[in-house]
Amino acid sequence: ATGIVRLRVGAQVRVGAQVSGIVRKLNVSVGTHVEKGEVIAEIDTRQVDALIAQNRAQAVEDEVAVRKAERDVQRGTDMLTSGLLPRQQQEDLEFAANAARAKLEKSRTDLHAAEVSLSYCRIAAPISGTIASVATQEGETVASAFATPTFVTIIDSHAVELIAMVDEADIAAVRPGQTVTFTVESYPSRDLEGKVQRINPTATIVSGVVNYEVVIAIAGDSELLKPDMTANVSIHTSQRNALLIPMDGLRGSGDARYVFVETPKGPERREVTVGTRDGSAMEIRKGIALTDRVIVTEVSGGGKKREQP
Repeated sequence: ATGIVRLRVGAQVRVGAQVSGIVRKLNVSVGTHVEKGEVIAEIDTRQVDALIAQNRAQAVEDEVAVRKAERDVQRGTDMLTSGLLPRQQQEDLEFAANAARAKLEKSRTDLHAAEVSLSYCRIAAPISGTIASVATQEGETVASAFATPTFVTIIDSHAVELIAMVDEADIAAVRPGQTVTFTVESYPSRDLEGKVQRINPTATIVSGVVNYEVVIAIAGDSELLKPDMTANVSIHTSQRNALLIPMDGLRGSGDARYVFVETPKGPERREVTVGTRDGSAMEIRKGIALTDRVIVTEVSGGGKKREQP
């Protein structure tokens, strides 16, 4: 079958910024290889640092307010016990203390959110791979208010798969797990390997010919391959030992096929049953044995035919 190399679903990751700010440092360019966790870019942290300081000060102020409210509640309880304070005022003091605690909790949450935003100022690679595109430069301002801006696009190092278009006449023999060998135009003398992963259930019709997409997982040398390369694919649907002879040794046509076998009395004609053709050889299922010497017709230099076992 013929095939094409393409990117797997999810193999391309767009990396963006969670916070707004100026790009202070950009560590990659198109073609750069990055490892998972490596810092791709850094955003100016001054705005976030100021927000952290503001939230930290607010949290300290709210802690003081909570301590004061709790002291007022304790005093009110003592006065209520002595009959010097109405119960309503005591309840108001308790409500004020609860409100102060809630405000403190909100301040601490805001502080934590600001510290998380600070961590987002260092943008790290979520996967190992190669930088396919860069959409920003150092000194530019990114705004993440409405949509996360894409900094770079990373393609996984082992991101490609092979799609073979198999004719409907052959698809019944294809199964997941079968071994595949294929070549691409860039490396015509190099046999690459893979395994059938799945068969797409819907057909693709091209010029009236029904084909099914067979998805093949590439083994080994996927770094050599790039998306949209074309491939010549062989799916090994079965394997067996067979007796093969050169096509030049086979005579006749249709069901009446025969060969000449060398014997002590001279060439002897043998009727044979043929099987599958494999390139320039033909499988013989019946009629000769492995030890027989089949005569192959060749043309000599003078243009006359000669027999050679």
